[in-house]
Amino acid sequence: MLPRLTSKAFTDLAIWMVVLGLIVGAIFPFFAVMLGVASDQVMTPAFFFATLGAGLALGWLNYALAHVVFRPRLQIMSQRMNKVEDLFSTHMFEDGPIECDPLTCHVAEDSEDEIGECARSFNHLIQTLTDAHDVETAVNTFSRTLSEHLNFDELTTEAIQLLLEYTSSTAATILIEQEGQMQVAGAHGIRTPAKLADSDHVRHVLRTGKAVTLDLPNDLQVDGTLTDFRPRQVLMAPIEYNKAVFGILVLAAPQSYEMGTKRLLDLLLQSLGLALQNSLVHERLQHMAAIDPLTGLYNRRFGSKRLREEFVRASRNDNTISVLMFDLDHFKHINDTYGHLIGDRVLIAVAKAAQKLFREGDILVRYGGEEFFAILPGASTEDTRDLGERLRRSIEESEVQDGDQVIRVTSSVGGAAYPDSKSYNNEEELLKAADEALYAAKQNGRNQVVLQK
Repeated sequence: MLPRLTSKAFTDLAIWMVVLGLIVGAIFPFFAVMLGVASDQVMTPAFFFATLGAGLALGWLNYALAHVVFRPRLQIMSQRMNKVEDLFSTHMFEDGPIECDPLTCHVAEDSEDEIGECARSFNHLIQTLTDAHDVETAVNTFSRTLSEHLNFDELTTEAIQLLLEYTSSTAATILIEQEGQMQVAGAHGIRTPAKLADSDHVRHVLRTGKAVTLDLPNDLQVDGTLTDFRPRQVLMAPIEYNKAVFGILVLAAPQSYEMGTKRLLDLLLQSLGLALQNSLVHERLQHMAAIDPLTGLYNRRFGSKRLREEFVRASRNDNTISVLMFDLDHFKHINDTYGHLIGDRVLIAVAKAAQKLFREGDILVRYGGEEFFAILPGASTEDTRDLGERLRRSIEESEVQDGDQVIRVTSSVGGAAYPDSKSYNNEEELLKAADEALYAAKQNGRNQVVLQK
């Protein structure tokens, strides 16, 4: 490599080409003599000046040719580099695609030499940077979107839609291990996702923590937009939190997954694992905050909130809603005679007996001590009376065994219906009416049902 003379490569090229031209012009007369030209014709000052001038002109001509051939390509590459730098600098802290198409960012690969190799390397670099930015954008968007959801069902639905988009998949299922069983947390496009929980491949991924890719499986049918189809590939990947596998993601696509897609999925799964774990913890805390720890029924705070919601809904939609309030007769005598542990067992038995009677959508609440109430959306006065009587009999027939003794208990039940009984302005008035009916049942001799008229 020739030594650098200035700070500009094209200036160095011009100097070296002029020097080369002058050298050629200086030695040309000697070559002419060697070729048989008479020395008195070439070895003259005039001839020397002529050959030096020709050499100088040749040097400048060579430089001009190099300038015309190479400099425009280098200028284009420099302009594209500056444009790419501006684009990536602008989007460094922003999500979204970078507008860098081949016409504006790439350099023509029209030379089979080092110039062409530079162009190819430059284009590959631009594509790599663009892909890296797209991956970063996808991961950021995925993480940000999932962080907006704590509700488990909403989270899994949103996660599946994004995963389908980012991996070009047609179907997906998220399986979560809960209480030792694999359960479907969310699915799209798979006809019978519950069957995946029994798959040997799923168990293998859960056990090893390593993803599995299946080509043309025969044991999985995927429901497409119009008809069933057999996917080209099925990918099963572990969902982890703190290096512990607690779920499986199943993706199916009509094409094979590229390596870039699998690497992107690895990044997305990290965010998915954290988001799912946060949602599960949130649900457990919500459940714990709403549940009475002894009976497993809803507690008073949650029950009051739901009563308010159901009363507002019934008022707005001109529907009926009823409340049954009941407590156990002479429960203090049971505590005093048998002890509080036996009293707790009686409360648990009553709660279980009551749970078996109520409809799906009814809300059973432990109000406090031995007192309970139930919210019955859509129930009329007659429905409330019938359910109250069945509840009274069921509690009367329940029993708790304590050694050789069998402990039984009865209950008093009060109820009120909106708007059948009378008009109530709010849920507190409806609950108070049911409480007054309960008091009347006790005053009338207990172990009976009274409804507010």
